[in-house]
Amino acid sequence: MEGRGREGGSGRFGGSVRAVGRALRLPLVAVVRGIRKATFAHGAGESGLGKLIELHAVNGAGDVMITVALASTVFFSVPTDEARGRVALYLAITMAPFTLLAPVIGPLLDRLPHGRRAAMAGAMLARALLALVISGAVASGSLELYPAALGVLVASKAYGVIRSAVVPRLLPPRFSLVKANSRVTLGGLLATGLAAPLGAGLHTIGPSWPLFGAFTLFVAGTILSFSLPPKVDSAKGEDTALLTASTGHAHARKGGKGGTGQPRPGLRTVGPAVTHALAANATVRCLTGFLIFFLAFLLRVHPLAGQSAAVSLGIAGVAAGAGNALGTAVGAWLKARAPEVIIVTVVAGALGTALTTALFFSLFMVALLSAVAGFAQALAKLSLDALIQRDVPDLVRTSAFARSETLLQVASVLGGAVGIVLPLNGMLGLAVASAIVTAGWLATVRGLLASARRTAAAGALTGGADGT
Repeated sequence: MEGRGREGGSGRFGGSVRAVGRALRLPLVAVVRGIRKATFAHGAGESGLGKLIELHAVNGAGDVMITVALASTVFFSVPTDEARGRVALYLAITMAPFTLLAPVIGPLLDRLPHGRRAAMAGAMLARALLALVISGAVASGSLELYPAALGVLVASKAYGVIRSAVVPRLLPPRFSLVKANSRVTLGGLLATGLAAPLGAGLHTIGPSWPLFGAFTLFVAGTILSFSLPPKVDSAKGEDTALLTASTGHAHARKGGKGGTGQPRPGLRTVGPAVTHALAANATVRCLTGFLIFFLAFLLRVHPLAGQSAAVSLGIAGVAAGAGNALGTAVGAWLKARAPEVIIVTVVAGALGTALTTALFFSLFMVALLSAVAGFAQALAKLSLDALIQRDVPDLVRTSAFARSETLLQVASVLGGAVGIVLPLNGMLGLAVASAIVTAGWLATVRGLLASARRTAAAGALTGGADGT
């Protein structure tokens, strides 16, 4: 009788534990199913785009974990003057070599179109292993931190270049490239927003814990990379794009088909509209890269409106993230209407906000500039995607995406370098930022508006011909 009582008590206890386990698991399962339903909607599941959205979310979460760990080690853990020197050293050891390597990444990946899944998995696995190296360097204070951080940066940008080349291969039926990129970007932004506080929480346990979290995420990303459809690795119908505006520079390789050296059908340059849009996007990326580094130090030394440095930096960061998310959502809603006009408008908006912030420097204006810069970056990039889809032949479109993304990454790095060397004076720094945006806007506005007029005229002629 006593044995049966004990068995009955044990059974009841086990049943209670299982019930509690099911109760705790149900919300997580519901969340996962909800996310899967959203990412796989409208044919994204069948085309493979849903899997890319999930992979990009894992990528964003892993990158932000490493960012939290590096910021805590290089930036927040030492006095401001020493932090500035350490960040300058970080830029010299990581960003400078990356600026030299970045132009090579796109063309190199052009030569490996049949191994895109393996290349994405390699970029994930490299960052997983480097996260462990950085965790050891953080604990010991070793200089291994800097070359490991360079490796993380190069792997992250390589992933970004490959992702840009993969998206056109995974478009569902009746899905525009702008809408697809909006979904992928928004998935990454949401994951980044969720992972940032998680990384900060892990950092309270120990400085290496966010890196262990990044390791776990990137290992998962390595596995997810191979779940993408095999068509990602297909290079059928692709060739190499030339990022020049003049069609006179486009020639086929000698010894190609037929050995005639004549231009192959479809092998053209990307055209003036795309090159002007790319230059305008590079201007915005330069601005956002500048703001990240300049405001990080400025607000640490001179917190605004009586706030602490952490609160000031947090407000600027949240504003930038919110602006980026809003720009992505607006880009999907606009559906690539008049992309040249959109680019001209958002760059002009960023310029006007930067000038106003330089004249009336305050916490509100800094937050507004961060939001406008994030909004402009997201919407201008989606408009560039629309122009590439509209103007670049299918034969070289994938290559154009890869190479344009590489150039934008270089622009962001150069903007950050300018931000780190300037004196910590708000009006002076934002005046320099305004000058950068002014130069880029003036150099591209005429070309973009002329392209918009030509496109509108061609559309009117086509419509008239159709009507007759």
